[in-house]
Amino acid sequence: MTSILGISAFYHDSAAAMIIDGEIISAAQEERFSRKKHDPRYPFNAVKYVLKNSNLKLSEVDHIVFFEKPFLKFERLLETYLAFAPKGFTSFSMSMPIWLREKLFQKKFLFDNLKQHDENFKDINKINFSEHHFSHAASAFYPSPFDEAIIVTLDGVGEWATTTVAVGKGNKISMLKEIHFPHSIGLLYSAFTYYTGFKVNSGEYKVMGLAPYGKPKYKDIIKKELIDLKDDGSFRLNMKYFNYTTGLTMTNEKFSKLFGEKVRNPEKDLLTQFHMDIAASIQEVTEEIVLRLTKSVSKELNIKNLCMAGGVALNCVANGKILKSDTFKNIWFQPAAGDAGGSLGAALAFWYQELKNKRKIVSNRDQMKGSYLGPSFKNEEVENILKSLGAKYEKFSEENLINTVANELKNEKTVGWFQGRMEFGPRALGARSIIADPRSDKMQKELNLKVKFRESFRPFAPSVLKEDVNEWFDLNSDSPYMLLVAEVKKNIQVPMNENDQKLFGIDKLNIKRSSIPAVTHVDYSARIQTVHQETNPRYYKLIKKFKDITGCPLLVNTSFNVRGEPIVCSIEDSFRCFMGTNLDILVCENFILLKEKQNQKLLQDYKNKFEKD
Repeated sequence: MTSILGISAFYHDSAAAMIIDGEIISAAQEERFSRKKHDPRYPFNAVKYVLKNSNLKLSEVDHIVFFEKPFLKFERLLETYLAFAPKGFTSFSMSMPIWLREKLFQKKFLFDNLKQHDENFKDINKINFSEHHFSHAASAFYPSPFDEAIIVTLDGVGEWATTTVAVGKGNKISMLKEIHFPHSIGLLYSAFTYYTGFKVNSGEYKVMGLAPYGKPKYKDIIKKELIDLKDDGSFRLNMKYFNYTTGLTMTNEKFSKLFGEKVRNPEKDLLTQFHMDIAASIQEVTEEIVLRLTKSVSKELNIKNLCMAGGVALNCVANGKILKSDTFKNIWFQPAAGDAGGSLGAALAFWYQELKNKRKIVSNRDQMKGSYLGPSFKNEEVENILKSLGAKYEKFSEENLINTVANELKNEKTVGWFQGRMEFGPRALGARSIIADPRSDKMQKELNLKVKFRESFRPFAPSVLKEDVNEWFDLNSDSPYMLLVAEVKKNIQVPMNENDQKLFGIDKLNIKRSSIPAVTHVDYSARIQTVHQETNPRYYKLIKKFKDITGCPLLVNTSFNVRGEPIVCSIEDSFRCFMGTNLDILVCENFILLKEKQNQKLLQDYKNKFEKD
């Protein structure tokens, strides 16, 4: 038996993963345990969990692999500072002490942190390092159901690479092309995230959600001034508009002058049509880059499978466009596409590339186990914890539980759904989800403002039975990880009349656009999760029962948390969130808790508990 522990840490979204004899056993992000969103610290709790789940002491683990190479990253920082000197001295002088104290001697720093888990862990040579984009590529290819595939990784920056193209065949990955820092689609998108007043590294999906409310008026300016985009999808950015190489902000004065407005201050400035148009413009440019790149590599390499990872692979609108372009026969996205997934990729890369193990592929099924790779709780544990919290609950058999919850959903109740193993990656997939009736035309606004405490424009995703997806959405493929956007079928759309069309962006939110308005975005699109009996039987049964009662085979599915809070991990987290929001019902394994039956003294003020994300 060979065990490999993968770790990603020290930038954002720290995580740990465990594989044994090539099988993915467990993986989790540190933020879920520490309750600090995008926690970048050494993932102590995540490492502790994956060890415990495999019944291993750290000293018994065969190999430990870190997801990137700190020396190469340091080289990039030094070369960048030298290239842009004397600009950037402030940023340089702030980052150097951390590098000299911790990051440059990362092997020793990791070793010291790892020793906290097991005093018998004494072998520093068990620690290995992968390359950032190789870790991404490995996380995308090795768990995929393909023997051969093109692998595209796109993110902000690793050591030097920001975009890579590779080919995976059998157990081997060969890197073919790279685009290097400072030229980066991820950082270009983040620059617009910053400019529209959202947080870099967490607000990018808000820009994507805002885009359909705007028109891409600034697309030509972006392509003329900010980026030199070639036919094959390769590109260079015009660095005179950006500040991220040397400064403490993403964009500079020239950038603001180019678009005619200053950077939005989220505390003071409201979102206007300008910001929606800016979001629409950068979203369209991103889609064009990704489409050009994938089309050109498909033509060049003539391989019909595509795997994707890196933060930009979470742009599910762009993903939907790649699928629709019919460039590839099959596409597979790593559900933890961002840096957290690098922990898994680093471990898999070592198993296949370094140890040269053979790869077994199960046709039509990936190796991610539905991405349900985190902690779970037995009914006895759940009951003990609920008792200790002073909760009022009732225990049900599975059949009665499914019947009761499906009927409550039909009556427009909002439900916190806590079942089985926690998801790995940024999406709740029916294990740590808030669920509701998609047919309700008030549900989107209500969930955003009263439960999630976030901007009303944010869309919600549908979880749909795999076999029914094509009757409701223009999608003929699986989307188990909620990484594809497709249009709601025309026959269930409600067309906007002339007056509706003239409304200001956000005002369009209140117009009913389909028979499932809670999951239909303003442009008639939806970010779809197909639900499979094999990977999540209980969630599948619930949606099937909801279909039996209502004729509708889908539910609203959003992550079980509030704005700025990591997705819930434990029973305690879920109860706190339930008592701090307007959720009506909490379902933990076989237990149902009704809000009106709870001790009112346990209610919490949750609205301002977490920083805005």
